[in-house]
Amino acid sequence: MILSTKPNLDNQCIIAADTVVVLNNIIIGKPSNKEQAMESLLSLSGQTHKVITGVVLLHQDKEICFSETTLVEFHSLTHEQIEFYVDKYQPYDKAGGYAIQEWIGVVGIKKITGDFYNVMGLPVSKLVQKIKQLNLS
Repeated sequence: MILSTKPNLDNQCIIAADTVVVLNNIIIGKPSNKEQAMESLLSLSGQTHKVITGVVLLHQDKEICFSETTLVEFHSLTHEQIEFYVDKYQPYDKAGGYAIQEWIGVVGIKKITGDFYNVMGLPVSKLVQKIKQLNLS
């Protein structure tokens, strides 16, 4: 006999987040093709940009919203490096056209000021602190 029960969602927490890359006050979105990915990375080459993640926590009637900003400085990248990365990793679902945990992070990133995990898409340390504020039990 199989019993089907509805899960108790009373003490569940919903987490939603999205990340953008901002260069000179312009949002660089997710590229939809190779040309856009190449263009995004060429614009980031040798520059410092912001990675901003917005997060919302929802638990019963409590809502916590916050954002985290990390500065990322790229080395100057050659056209060949950018083309290799885009061809091999096809970063079309990545804000700014790159993922820090991939090859481009090792070769291309000169300096990070702030939360590395924020650049990956979720500022987990700050998230844990905010979850504590919800007093989940």
